[in-house]
Amino acid sequence: MKIRTAVIPVAGKGTRFLPATKEIPKEMIPILTKPMIHYAVEEAVLSGIEQIVFVTSSGKTAIEDYFDRNIELETFLERAGKGELAESMKKLGSMIEVTSVRQKEQLGLGHAINCARDLIKDEAFAVILGDDLVRGSNPVTKQLIEISAKNNNSPVIGVMEVPKEDTNKYGIIDGEAINGSNKTYKMSKMVEKPNPDEAPTNLATPGRYILTQEIFKYLDEIPRGVGGEYQLTDAINAMAKNTSVYAHIFEGSRFDTGSITGYLNATVEFAMMDDQYKEIMLDICRENIKKYE
Repeated sequence: MKIRTAVIPVAGKGTRFLPATKEIPKEMIPILTKPMIHYAVEEAVLSGIEQIVFVTSSGKTAIEDYFDRNIELETFLERAGKGELAESMKKLGSMIEVTSVRQKEQLGLGHAINCARDLIKDEAFAVILGDDLVRGSNPVTKQLIEISAKNNNSPVIGVMEVPKEDTNKYGIIDGEAINGSNKTYKMSKMVEKPNPDEAPTNLATPGRYILTQEIFKYLDEIPRGVGGEYQLTDAINAMAKNTSVYAHIFEGSRFDTGSITGYLNATVEFAMMDDQYKEIMLDICRENIKKYE
């Protein structure tokens, strides 16, 4: 079964990046020359996704505009002799089909996914959290699609190993490894931010999911949970009681760009992974280390 659609919730206010996010969506803040959201959509495209559904709120139109064609800019670049850059702009505008739906109240990730249900049709779909970026040779969403296909097209949650002392920062899954695998687990439950001494494992969920249409049944049934919001975790737990849900330890480096620390780390790491910027970043770091020692 082909996964054609990815839902990317972008309705949050980005308060940790104020005052910048007063007028600019957090997802449009750049890492090097590309906004955060570009990397998330690029992951989807490289995973075979054909349609992105953005779950938005007021003040987020810049995200949709970014993935539209800008004929005036393309023409300007061509006339200025910057044909290669013009071609890259054309490619960006045609890389994916984009639709959007408004989340009029920010009532949790579960609520955001439910807002997108009419645009997903009757298929399984991916969920990508745009401020959790994962870099690697094999896109993380593609990895999860492959695991789903190997397990009767079942729901799959991407997980990563974290230090035991950090389990209270994440949703942590419990489950048993399947077929002697040390990567894929049949999930029994997910615990939201457990204390280290109460965490069933150290396998955390940073924001990548393959979900089936069945999830909407449980999203409709769950009450409001932590923070008065409809938690996707609660719906997945309810679903796991009645159907097989898997968790897979993905390959790749994850960056939490929703925080200032994670954003700074991503900026340095992305520069270091790019031959064009590596030496520049090294020089900047060396100079500033000397300056502030």
